[in-house]
Amino acid sequence: MRIGELAARTGVSVRLLRYYEEQGLLETRRPEGGHRRYDEDAPAVVRNIRALLGAGLSTGAIRDVLPCVGGDGAVAPCMLEVLEQRLDLLDRQMLSLGASRAALAGIVAAARREAAEATTAVPVPA
Repeated sequence: MRIGELAARTGVSVRLLRYYEEQGLLETRRPEGGHRRYDEDAPAVVRNIRALLGAGLSTGAIRDVLPCVGGDGAVAPCMLEVLEQRLDLLDRQMLSLGASRAALAGIVAAARREAAEATTAVPVPA
Protein backbone atom coordinates (compact mmCIF):
# COMPACT_ATOMS: atom_id res chain seq x y z
CA MET A 1 0.00 0.00 0.00
CA ARG A 2 1.11 3.58 -0.56
CA ILE A 3 1.83 6.09 2.17
CA GLY A 4 -1.43 8.01 1.65
CA GLU A 5 -3.47 4.85 2.09
CA LEU A 6 -1.52 3.92 5.23
CA ALA A 7 -2.12 7.41 6.61
CA ALA A 8 -5.84 7.12 5.90
CA ARG A 9 -6.09 3.65 7.45
CA THR A 10 -4.20 4.60 10.62
CA GLY A 11 -5.14 8.25 11.13
CA VAL A 12 -1.42 9.10 11.27
CA SER A 13 -0.10 11.90 9.08
CA VAL A 14 2.14 11.20 6.11
CA ARG A 15 4.82 13.34 7.73
CA LEU A 16 4.73 11.22 10.90
CA LEU A 17 4.87 8.00 8.88
CA ARG A 18 8.00 9.32 7.17
CA TYR A 19 9.46 10.12 10.58
CA TYR A 20 8.77 6.56 11.77
CA GLU A 21 10.56 5.32 8.66
CA GLU A 22 13.55 7.62 9.33
CA GLN A 23 13.73 6.31 12.90
CA GLY A 24 13.84 2.71 11.66
CA LEU A 25 10.43 1.86 13.10
CA LEU A 26 8.52 1.34 9.87
CA GLU A 27 9.84 -0.57 6.90
CA THR A 28 9.09 0.38 3.34
CA ARG A 29 9.97 -0.88 -0.10
CA ARG A 30 10.70 1.37 -3.03
CA PRO A 31 10.04 -0.47 -6.27
CA GLU A 32 10.74 1.13 -9.63
CA GLY A 33 9.34 4.62 -9.67
CA GLY A 34 10.59 5.29 -6.14
CA HIS A 35 7.18 5.45 -4.42
CA ARG A 36 7.03 4.05 -0.91
CA ARG A 37 5.16 0.78 -0.56
CA TYR A 38 4.18 -0.73 2.76
CA ASP A 39 3.31 -4.33 3.55
CA GLU A 40 -0.21 -5.28 4.59
CA ASP A 41 0.89 -5.53 8.23
CA ALA A 42 1.97 -1.85 8.27
CA PRO A 43 -1.27 -0.58 9.91
CA ALA A 44 -0.73 -2.98 12.83
CA VAL A 45 2.90 -1.87 13.10
CA VAL A 46 1.82 1.79 13.20
CA ARG A 47 -0.77 1.01 15.89
CA ASN A 48 1.93 -0.73 17.92
CA ILE A 49 4.29 2.22 17.51
CA ARG A 50 1.56 4.61 18.68
CA ALA A 51 0.76 2.41 21.69
CA LEU A 52 4.42 2.18 22.72
CA LEU A 53 4.87 5.95 22.30
CA GLY A 54 1.76 6.43 24.41
CA ALA A 55 3.36 4.23 27.08
CA GLY A 56 6.25 6.66 27.23
CA LEU A 57 8.89 4.74 25.30
CA SER A 58 11.37 6.64 23.17
CA THR A 59 11.70 5.85 19.48
CA GLY A 60 15.07 4.25 20.28
CA ALA A 61 13.48 1.92 22.82
CA ILE A 62 10.61 1.19 20.43
CA ARG A 63 13.13 0.23 17.74
CA ASP A 64 14.43 -2.42 20.16
CA VAL A 65 11.02 -3.58 21.37
CA LEU A 66 9.07 -3.55 18.10
CA PRO A 67 10.45 -6.83 16.70
CA CYS A 68 9.02 -8.57 19.78
CA VAL A 69 5.52 -7.08 19.42
CA GLY A 70 2.89 -9.19 17.72
CA GLY A 71 0.21 -7.93 15.38
CA ASP A 72 -2.21 -7.93 18.31
CA GLY A 73 0.05 -5.56 20.27
CA ALA A 74 1.18 -8.22 22.75
CA VAL A 75 4.85 -7.95 23.70
CA ALA A 76 6.87 -11.15 23.82
CA PRO A 77 8.66 -12.01 27.07
CA CYS A 78 12.02 -11.28 25.40
CA MET A 79 11.39 -7.56 26.04
CA LEU A 80 10.15 -7.86 29.59
CA GLU A 81 13.40 -6.59 31.13
CA VAL A 82 13.48 -3.48 28.90
CA LEU A 83 9.87 -2.67 29.69
CA GLU A 84 10.35 -3.24 33.42
CA GLN A 85 13.34 -0.87 33.39
CA ARG A 86 11.20 1.80 31.72
CA LEU A 87 8.45 1.22 34.25
CA ASP A 88 10.95 1.61 37.11
CA LEU A 89 12.20 4.87 35.58
CA LEU A 90 8.64 6.21 35.33
CA ASP A 91 7.98 5.23 38.95
CA ARG A 92 11.10 7.12 40.09
CA GLN A 93 10.12 10.17 38.04
CA MET A 94 6.63 10.12 39.54
CA LEU A 95 8.06 9.99 43.07
CA SER A 96 10.38 12.87 42.27
CA LEU A 97 7.53 14.90 40.78
CA GLY A 98 5.37 14.14 43.81
CA ALA A 99 8.09 15.43 46.14
CA SER A 100 8.54 18.55 44.00
CA ARG A 101 4.81 19.15 44.01
CA ALA A 102 4.59 18.79 47.79
CA ALA A 103 7.47 21.24 48.26
CA LEU A 104 5.90 23.76 45.90
CA ALA A 105 2.50 23.38 47.54
CA GLY A 106 4.13 24.21 50.88
CA ILE A 107 5.73 27.34 49.43
CA VAL A 108 2.42 28.45 47.87
CA ALA A 109 0.55 27.85 51.13
CA ALA A 110 3.09 29.91 53.08
CA ALA A 111 2.87 32.73 50.51
CA ARG A 112 -0.94 32.69 50.74
CA ARG A 113 -0.79 32.90 54.54
CA GLU A 114 1.65 35.80 54.29
CA ALA A 115 -0.60 37.59 51.78
CA ALA A 116 -3.66 37.03 53.96
CA GLU A 117 -1.89 38.38 57.03
CA ALA A 118 -0.71 41.44 55.12
CA THR A 119 -4.24 42.34 53.99
CA THR A 120 -5.79 41.86 57.43
CA ALA A 121 -3.09 43.58 59.43
CA VAL A 122 -4.28 46.69 61.26
CA PRO A 123 -1.95 49.66 60.82
CA VAL A 124 -0.41 50.88 64.06
CA PRO A 125 -0.76 54.67 64.62
CA ALA A 126 2.55 56.54 64.78
